[in-house]
Amino acid sequence: MATIHVDVVSAEASIFAGEAKFVALPGEAGELGILPGHTPLISRIRPGTVKISRADNGEEEHIFVAGGLLEVQPGTVTVLADTAIRSRDLDEAKAEQARKAAEEALRNAKDKAEVAVVEAELAMLAAQLAAIRKLRGGRS
Repeated sequence: MATIHVDVVSAEASIFAGEAKFVALPGEAGELGILPGHTPLISRIRPGTVKISRADNGEEEHIFVAGGLLEVQPGTVTVLADTAIRSRDLDEAKAEQARKAAEEALRNAKDKAEVAVVEAELAMLAAQLAAIRKLRGGRS
């Protein structure tokens, strides 16, 4: 069985390193699926869930990413994420609280630059909450 090596890293830590049969993630222009032998590729990724079908046990690993870059090379997939959190470590209450705080900050924003920063934070939190709800609902 052909496999690809997958590394998911953030500024804080290496989140996943291992062999996979398949990787799916939110590319800039839509959902990307990467199989062994995929054409080399570099792409920005949107906030969302990286799904890794592990080669060792067949289970699916879910990692929330807040955006970043994807590099596909022969035999290797590297996800360089702005922020990456394993699905089991996602906290819906904390994310909801952060979303409410960001909405309040948006109401109090004074200039366009501040509005843009807060809107980006809101988009990331909305994607995180959607990922949490989808994963908790049992859908992949």
